[in-house]
Amino acid sequence: MATSIRGGIIAAGAGSRLRADGWHVPKPLVEVAGLPLIGAVLRNFTTAGITAITIIVNQEERDCVQWVRERYPDLEVDFIVKTTASSLESFQEVTARGPDGPMLVSTVDAWCAAEDFARFAGQAAARPDEATVLAVTPLVDDEKPLWVTLGAGGRVDAIGEPGEYLEWLHGSGEPLYGEIIETVVDVDRGLDVAAAEALARGERRA
Repeated sequence: MATSIRGGIIAAGAGSRLRADGWHVPKPLVEVAGLPLIGAVLRNFTTAGITAITIIVNQEERDCVQWVRERYPDLEVDFIVKTTASSLESFQEVTARGPDGPMLVSTVDAWCAAEDFARFAGQAAARPDEATVLAVTPLVDDEKPLWVTLGAGGRVDAIGEPGEYLEWLHGSGEPLYGEIIETVVDVDRGLDVAAAEALARGERRA
């Protein structure tokens, strides 16, 4: 992985469903197998060789800033503390701080194994510089999954529903590719924490 690639982490969500299921810490600090979600994503980035990272958290999650600063003093971390109206707004805030070249962005609740993430990062880096590369997974356990159809060479043939940002991006002619990570859990609910912990133990669901 080229050292010039910067990472971005979107961690500004309220985590309301996890709170309803009994978690009373900021969503980025919800633990999976003993490691907070924010720590798991930072582990993924460092495994991929990315050590310069922009992170956005909401104004109720300032504890996350301290947690990262204390445990990852060697990383070049740029924090944005802002409560945003949507993940798209958070994405725009993070990418606005990025370099002119490629940037690799992850949500804080996308839990996967570090080696799988690093493999995806390497595959994405091999795509054309002007392309947008999405991590896609066949492990679908989400209330509102974003469906993606891949064509020859991993090019995205169809994505999402009319009116969604990525669908608009695809329709505008932006070169979109998908690279598969077999097991990714979107950690939004208590059940998702249990599923991610099962994967951390090396289990696979049927």
